[in-house]
Amino acid sequence: MRQALSDALVELGKKDPKVLLLTGDHGYALFDAFRKECPKQYINAGIAEQNMVGLAAGLARVGFKPVVYGLSAFIPIRVLEQIKLDVAHDNLPVIFLGDGAGFVYSHLGTSHQSTEDIACSRVIPNLSVYSPADRFELTQCLMAAYQKNTSVYLRIGKDDLGDVHMKPLDEKYGKLIKVREKEKSKYSFIATGSMVVTAINVADELNIDIDIWSVPFIKPIDHLTVEKICHKSNAIVVFEEHSKYGGLGSLVSEISTSSYPVKILQVAVNDCFSQKCGTYDYLLQEHELDSFTVYKKVCSFLEDL
Repeated sequence: MRQALSDALVELGKKDPKVLLLTGDHGYALFDAFRKECPKQYINAGIAEQNMVGLAAGLARVGFKPVVYGLSAFIPIRVLEQIKLDVAHDNLPVIFLGDGAGFVYSHLGTSHQSTEDIACSRVIPNLSVYSPADRFELTQCLMAAYQKNTSVYLRIGKDDLGDVHMKPLDEKYGKLIKVREKEKSKYSFIATGSMVVTAINVADELNIDIDIWSVPFIKPIDHLTVEKICHKSNAIVVFEEHSKYGGLGSLVSEISTSSYPVKILQVAVNDCFSQKCGTYDYLLQEHELDSFTVYKKVCSFLEDL
């Protein structure tokens, strides 16, 4: 996904000189191509994320289209007040890129792990929230954010999990994306970001028909499609590398409750911090998000229906 991000940023920067890339002293190799192709459109704001958001707000007010990059533990978490008051309050066209969402920066501990960013960002008025699962969704999300010309937070999780889709996506921005659909399926998996791959792996292990949907556009959500999924399904499993509070699972539950109540299992991070440091795979196991543990949870859930 990182290469897709670099390519998309270069494309936007070359097409529109008003696009400016701001970074808080991160992402040097990632932005080599952008700095080479658009050297006058790159700003390293240093380790001063709050100030960087204020700078982006000022640039947006005079006609630029800033793209603000940082680790998701810092963008948006550390700068939430500045995003709310400096940018979203006046619906300024600023794109926030939060890299390494979830447990990607596993060895760096809780300070660099971000499992609350969807919850924090989706309650801010005027701020859209995107969460791509692979390079094709990332490109679609970034182009949608650019065209939207309003405030957007784009969440980037684990980037080397492989492609979910086989080819570039169309420009139907804002929709849930059908990964797999069976006409007579009674169960649905709804997933976002890195957990779309997990949802596919678990579905492959189960000997039943399951619809699988990816949700790159969390806010605004494709409300109508979620309602249709709730209406069709006997049960839904929602997958996300995020807290079980305030994320995609909460959002699907809100929609289900108000339209078509259905049993929902949330595969998400429990209300706890990481107890130890380790690899990304280790952290998934600690938080019971690895494919094997998730498979057992889903089997138990479906057996109890």
